[in-house]
Amino acid sequence: MLTMGCGASKEGTGKKKSYLLETLTGHDSGINCMALSEDGSVLATGSEDKTARLWSTKTASCECIGILRGHEEYLNCILIEDCFVLTGSADKTVRKWDVATCECLVIMRGHTSVIYRMICTGDFVFTSSYDRTARCWDFDTGECIRVFRGHKRGVYPLIFIPGDDDDVHEGNLDTLDGSKDLLITGSADFTARTWNFETGQCIKVFKGHTGAITCMSTDSIGRTLFTGSTDQTIRSWNIVNGEQLKLFSGHQGSVICMVVVNKILYSGSSDHTGRAWVTEFGDCTRIYKGHKHTISVIKVKDGLVFSGSGDSGALCYAAKSGSLKREFKGHEGAINALQVVDGKLFTGSYDGSVKVWDATGITDDTTFSKDEGKNKNKENDVDRIDKHLEKVDKNQNGIANGNVNKIMID
Repeated sequence: MLTMGCGASKEGTGKKKSYLLETLTGHDSGINCMALSEDGSVLATGSEDKTARLWSTKTASCECIGILRGHEEYLNCILIEDCFVLTGSADKTVRKWDVATCECLVIMRGHTSVIYRMICTGDFVFTSSYDRTARCWDFDTGECIRVFRGHKRGVYPLIFIPGDDDDVHEGNLDTLDGSKDLLITGSADFTARTWNFETGQCIKVFKGHTGAITCMSTDSIGRTLFTGSTDQTIRSWNIVNGEQLKLFSGHQGSVICMVVVNKILYSGSSDHTGRAWVTEFGDCTRIYKGHKHTISVIKVKDGLVFSGSGDSGALCYAAKSGSLKREFKGHEGAINALQVVDGKLFTGSYDGSVKVWDATGITDDTTFSKDEGKNKNKENDVDRIDKHLEKVDKNQNGIANGNVNKIMID
C-alpha cells in the first residue's frame, strides 16, 4: 500500500534533484479530490474507484488509516468536518462517515444527477449538481431542507456567505440582504446567482459571461464576487446589486481554478498558465509559465504559488516575482488535487497515487525589474492588509469575515 520514494541528488549526473518523499498507493483508479483535516493531520482522497481513503500526514511515513466504501460511482468532492468525512459522488448521493470507525452514518439522497461540488458550514451541507439545482442538507440528520432551482444548466461552484446583523444595526441600507445568509452558485448556463438561504428564492442573476462559470471566489468581507469562465475571462461583481465591476482579460483558454488571497486573485487556465491579478483594478501583474497542459488546481501559501496540471507535474512559483522555484515531476497522469501542509506537498493524480514531496527551503523572491514598478506599487496594498481578515481553511477555502462565521468556497 505504501511505497517509499527516494530523493536522488545531483551527483554529477546532470539530473535535477528529485523532491519526492513518498508515493502512497491503494486506490485502484484516478484520484479526483482531496481534503485536509483542520489540524492538517489527516488527508482524505476521493477516487474514480468509488472509495475514499484517509491518510496520516504527520507520522514519520504517511499511512492509510481508513477506507470508506459504499458509493456506487466515482467521487467528485470530499470534505473533513470535525470527526466526520463528507463525500459527494456520481451516484447522486452525499455520504457522511465517522473518521474513527469509517462507518457510513448518513446518506443524503435527492439529487437526480452527478454531484459536482460541496461545502459545509458545520450546521449545513450545500451541494451542486448537473441536475441544475443546488441543495442544502442538515449536517446531523442528512435531511434535505432546501432546493435552489432556477439555473438552466448544471450547477458547478458554490459559495456560502453568512449574514452579518451589524449591517442592519448600523443602518447600512446598501447591503440589502446583508443580514441574510447567502448562497452563491455558478452554472454552465453562463450565469451566477445569489439565493436567500431562508426562503430559497433567487435574489440576483449575474449575467455577462459567454461561457460556463467554472470557479468563483469573493473578497474577505463578502461584498465582491469573482467568477471564472470557459469564455477565457474573469469578472468581478457587486454582490449586492449584481453590477459588473471589472473584466479580467488575458487568458487564452478557459479559466479553470482561482483563489483570492488578500487583494490578489490567482487563476489557472487551459492555456497552460497561471496569472496573478490585482482585484481592485483587474490588472494582470504576473504570468506563471512552465506547464504544458491545463492548470487544474492552484494554491497559495506563504508567498508561494503551487499549481497542478494535466501535464502530470506540479510547479511552485514565487507569488510576487513569478519565478519558478521548484518542479515536482513523477506522476504518470494528470494532477487533479493538491494540498500543502507542514513543508510537504501532497499531489493526487489520475494515475491513482498520492505523492508526497519536500516543499521546504523554498524562498520567496521579491526582486522586481524597473518596468514592473507600477505593478509593484499596486501590490504593496497586499502587504499592508491585516492578515487576520483572511484565513483559509485547510479542507476548503474558508475566509474569515471578522467573526466566528466564515465565507465558505468550494
